[in-house]
Amino acid sequence: MRVVTINGQNHKGSTYHIGRMLAEKLCDGDEIEEIFLPRDFPYFCTGCSQCFLKSETLCPHYEALKPLVKKLDRAQVMIFTTPVYVYHATGSMKAFLDHFGYRWMIHRPEESMFHKQAVCLSIAAGAGMSKANKDIKDSLDFWGVAKTYCWGIAVAATNWQSVSEPKRRKIERAVAVLERKIRAQEGRVEPSPKTKAMFYLFRSFAKRPGWNQADADYWKQKGWTDKVRPWNHKS
Repeated sequence: MRVVTINGQNHKGSTYHIGRMLAEKLCDGDEIEEIFLPRDFPYFCTGCSQCFLKSETLCPHYEALKPLVKKLDRAQVMIFTTPVYVYHATGSMKAFLDHFGYRWMIHRPEESMFHKQAVCLSIAAGAGMSKANKDIKDSLDFWGVAKTYCWGIAVAATNWQSVSEPKRRKIERAVAVLERKIRAQEGRVEPSPKTKAMFYLFRSFAKRPGWNQADADYWKQKGWTDKVRPWNHKS
């Protein structure tokens, strides 16, 4: 199974180790691709709106983002990991996701997302995991990702070496359960009714006269304003 991990920090602490543990169980010998933030993408969105209005290729950070986009698009499972920073995802994760606004369903969603599974994994010493996961899941929902699992863990430690053995065993059991859930959907995952409802709502926008031309042209080219549906045509 092709897996990519998007790590919301550069260092390899508890968050990285737990995400890597899941990735290794899923990869079946395939190479695990990794993205570290901000190391691999240290840029903030400038708010120029060119990705929305014309093309994502006009983003001032397009060349830096391009190889990372390829990693996301060829993966079957995307694992987003973040330590909890003041009850939210890291700023570097947010800055990365900000650059994908053009891929939100109201604009130009990537067709392959409708067949992918994703994991939002947040780690804290104590609390804040649900809010950190929501920071990421909001984007994945609007990307059209077929199935997203949210998993938060309080490790009661500030580094991986300090995590207790009972806690590590609990983490290993939880990883095994999540692996089974993901494997059960492999090759047949389908978007939820909510995702499909969002698609039909934004499809009606794309058909309106005067809608943003870049978006309208994209939906028409894909055949989505006619009878084609992204979840029926795997790329």
